[in-house]
Amino acid sequence: MQLATFQAVIGTGSFEAAARQLHVTPSAVSQRIKALESSVGQVLVRRAKPCVATPAGAALVRFAGQVELLEREALAQARDGARVSIVVNADSLDTWFLPALAAVPGPSYELHTDDQDYTADLLRSGTAMAAVTAEHVAVQGCRLEPLGAMRYLPVGSGDPGQPMIVYNRKDRLQHRFLESLGREADVPIHYVPATAAFVEAIRLGLGWGMVPEQRALPDIAAGRYRQLISGKYLDVPLYWQYWKIESAVLKDLTAAVRTAAAGVLRRN
Repeated sequence: MQLATFQAVIGTGSFEAAARQLHVTPSAVSQRIKALESSVGQVLVRRAKPCVATPAGAALVRFAGQVELLEREALAQARDGARVSIVVNADSLDTWFLPALAAVPGPSYELHTDDQDYTADLLRSGTAMAAVTAEHVAVQGCRLEPLGAMRYLPVGSGDPGQPMIVYNRKDRLQHRFLESLGREADVPIHYVPATAAFVEAIRLGLGWGMVPEQRALPDIAAGRYRQLISGKYLDVPLYWQYWKIESAVLKDLTAAVRTAAAGVLRRN
């Protein structure tokens, strides 16, 4: 009961919202959280707007989510399946990841997107139970498997001296490519935070950017833009991280992710 209450507070962001979700009074929620904090000897909830887990509480969020997943899997044998929360970078979602989900149709999925350099943060917070990430060190309580590397090609209608198309302020692919050439990113930047629009901006000549080769090669062949520097590219190693629990759903999903990635990503 205390663990479920703690999870509700973090999930809803307030004691009052958690009380409504659990159909109890805010006072009862407060008492349960205080009892839980007393039993572990640490503050678990930072009382703010919204309420967030402290570093000690973050580990408990993951544990609560793991317990919930196992409970749902047990109930799924008699009902309609478990829900799996996954964070994946936008380019993987756009190119190779969805077939992995289609290969494991039983659960319902909740997908989150973030830059590949940041997706592991949602594992740490307990928001996601699995992630496609560029982080090569396993998050505490998680297993890690290398998937291969996503190759990005520098494409556009001009040269790297024209404006850059950047996905968002977390996206450093274009900067990293210029650094690999010994150049600085001293050109105007257009931020286009949608995968299809990002590629369309390059097609329309707004600037250049790094595009996964699976998306870039057909456009290059069709003459919509060109590879700016022949033979130059950027490989980004990707990893699959997932909770270290004996979950049938995560086991099946991991196998499907491994197969889907092998058909698209470069060997590390």
